[in-house]
Amino acid sequence: MSAPRTNIEKQKRRHIVPLLGMAVVVVFAVGLILYWQFEEAAQGDAPGVEEPSDPGATPRLPSDAPPP
Repeated sequence: MSAPRTNIEKQKRRHIVPLLGMAVVVVFAVGLILYWQFEEAAQGDAPGVEEPSDPGATPRLPSDAPPP
């Protein structure tokens, strides 16, 4: 059973603003997630670098370790 009064052009005009609003929200959310991920990556520790126990010491990389 179909709708009794189908006017596609009128429906396009009525739905364009909500569809654009939803698109703006999706773009904003994706941008916010990307910003959050880049901030987390920038503030994270570099892999393989050990924190020195002495504040004046330089950090040791795994390649600087003495042979076993």
